[in-house]
Amino acid sequence: MRLGVLDVGSNTVHLVVVDVAQGGPPTPMSNWKTPMRLVEHLDDEGALTDRGVRKLVKGVAQARQMAEQFRCREMLPFATSALRSATNSAEVLATVEARTGVRLRILDGPDEARLTFLAVRRWYGWSAGRICDLDIGGGSLEMSVGVNELPDVALSVNLGAARLTHDRLDSDPPSRRAVADLRGYIDDVLAGPAEELLATGRPDLAVGTSKTFRMLARLTGAAPSSAGPRVRRTVTQAGLRQLIAFISRMTAADRAELEGVSPERSQQVVAGALVAEATMRHLDLETVHICPWALREGVILRRADTARGLGLDPGDELGLGSGS
Repeated sequence: MRLGVLDVGSNTVHLVVVDVAQGGPPTPMSNWKTPMRLVEHLDDEGALTDRGVRKLVKGVAQARQMAEQFRCREMLPFATSALRSATNSAEVLATVEARTGVRLRILDGPDEARLTFLAVRRWYGWSAGRICDLDIGGGSLEMSVGVNELPDVALSVNLGAARLTHDRLDSDPPSRRAVADLRGYIDDVLAGPAEELLATGRPDLAVGTSKTFRMLARLTGAAPSSAGPRVRRTVTQAGLRQLIAFISRMTAADRAELEGVSPERSQQVVAGALVAEATMRHLDLETVHICPWALREGVILRRADTARGLGLDPGDELGLGSGS
């Protein structure tokens, strides 16, 4: 079964085409994305501007054409934090559907955390024991912990790297005061969610997903992506503290010259590092392992489970079922 997974996030519109066979992992056939930065197109009232809508429509239309060219049996289109928090999200979704024929489904934060957790569990297997997964997106931070494929706790907070950069770091490079204020804000937001996660017990394995964690791992010495997905990659609290002291004094242009930092993410890497370090500190996690699978793979796996009739709701196009 060939699937197209369309992920409309805060940073990109991202289409992944995969072949799914019973008993095997998803096989990537194509990977296409275009920069979006939707958080930068929100007005003072939190609505997506006309310019942002036009950019979104163009990206979704291109993705649909790609899916048709690859003869996808289905396309699973979803949107995350930026559209989830936009005050005019219903209007935007209607416009996108009218102009492209693509009906985007907005995932809420806990569902996003659950689907990502599923991908992490399938990657590491049951022998990993209790897993804690952290996923730093452009608009939000998802956290989940559990011993099964459905986590015991799945939380989402508005601590995305793009959102925090746009809202709280207004100079390049950021001032020491702005960095200190942002660190304090992150700590305040994390206090309650961290306590809820800690109450479930200490994890056997701490995992980081998302482009932000992969980028931070590379900046602190992990192997490059060219080494393949099965190479062990980690990031540590100590490494992040050293990294923050270094990159917070650099301009975005200078950070873009660092290996592993893409130009479109160079502005938000400081905020991403602050969120990663604070989350690990609050959860008392010294080391986080980087998982190559995340939300898109979770969507694919859940849909494949539905197709195999594993007791999930076939009327739910993302296979979330009533238990999510």
